[in-house]
Amino acid sequence: MTESLTHTTTVSRLLAEIAEIGTDTARGGYSRPLYSSAELELREWFVAAARQRSLDVETDRNGIIWAWWNPSGLPLTDAVVTGSHLDSVPGGGAFDGPLGVASALVAIDALQAADLQPTRPLALAVFPEEEGSRYGLACLGSQLMTGAVTPERAAALVDADGTTFADLAERNGLDPRHLGRDDERLSQIGCFVELHVEQGRGLIDQGRAVAIGSSILGHGRWRLSFGGQGNHAGTTLMTDRRDPMLAAAATVLDVRRLGRGVEGARATVGKLDPVPGGSNVIASRVDVWLDVRHADDAVVAALVTDIAAAAREHAAAEGCSVTLTEASMSPRVDFHPGLRGRLSAILPDAPILPTGAGHDAGVLKEEIPTAMLFVRNPTGVSHSPEEYVEDPDADAGGEALATVLTDLITRPVDAD
Repeated sequence: MTESLTHTTTVSRLLAEIAEIGTDTARGGYSRPLYSSAELELREWFVAAARQRSLDVETDRNGIIWAWWNPSGLPLTDAVVTGSHLDSVPGGGAFDGPLGVASALVAIDALQAADLQPTRPLALAVFPEEEGSRYGLACLGSQLMTGAVTPERAAALVDADGTTFADLAERNGLDPRHLGRDDERLSQIGCFVELHVEQGRGLIDQGRAVAIGSSILGHGRWRLSFGGQGNHAGTTLMTDRRDPMLAAAATVLDVRRLGRGVEGARATVGKLDPVPGGSNVIASRVDVWLDVRHADDAVVAALVTDIAAAAREHAAAEGCSVTLTEASMSPRVDFHPGLRGRLSAILPDAPILPTGAGHDAGVLKEEIPTAMLFVRNPTGVSHSPEEYVEDPDADAGGEALATVLTDLITRPVDAD
């Protein structure tokens, strides 16, 4: 699938190779959940592209793909790592994840063409289930590797089809008994730099193509489960109903109201599941998935508390019950100041921007120095088919990443 390297390889050309994989005719954009046929094909594409560049490829016990470039034959320690993910949200854009992977491959091309003799090994990494679209837990691969999620919890996760992550992992060559924190792998990594499409308007407003990340907002996901009385839509009088859909709908409106009342907060309901889900059936249960984000973790907690209180009021008014379950919570992340400062020195024209989106770099930050580069998205829209990166900006991002990696793998370790 990957074209010959005798021709100039660009980020846009690599992305064109995978442009037909995982297209979603119903939603638009791409749907590439973990270990779906689309995501597996993308993983095969990456492995083939890495091997074409003479990289040593392996998949670790948590499903993370590693492609090593180590022409100096150095011990695999204090390595510089870059990469991203290939899975997507339902109906997502073409760049969220794959842009970072394609840019890493193009950066490798530039480093190899320069005939460098690095003093640190370099690895490209592809992390699985970053979006959490299949199992509801974002950054699952990096969370397993760092021990942020226990293997027992991960193995027991169940997707919409009733398949546990343990069963899915085993079907795709992993041993569920060996999931979990990987101290050996972590000890090999000196730093991690992730390139990603910007998921906002910061670079548009500043008129720049590439930025350096400063922080990630604290963010989490919760499930509000409203319980009522399932019944017949035609025979049950309006006054006799205990309809959880009404409590859920009122709560969704309050999520917007309460979120708007907190400066800098983001509060979203992006998924609502009625059970049993028939058009002529009063639901017996409605699950509402809540996403809350803010730069201050205490504000996130307070806002979720207020939303839960509103949900209880609406449930009581309808004669229903409600429970709140935390699916995940990621505290605010401030990227490593020394590494961020080094990137600023390497790319002096790049502005420093925060992000409201979670990333594997945010998970790894608790273990190793991490940093991020963002590439301009002229629509300012992400997690949508409207997400976009223009070819010159994609090239600028690839060049910036190559420049950063060249510095990191050739300068002394204590320069971090």
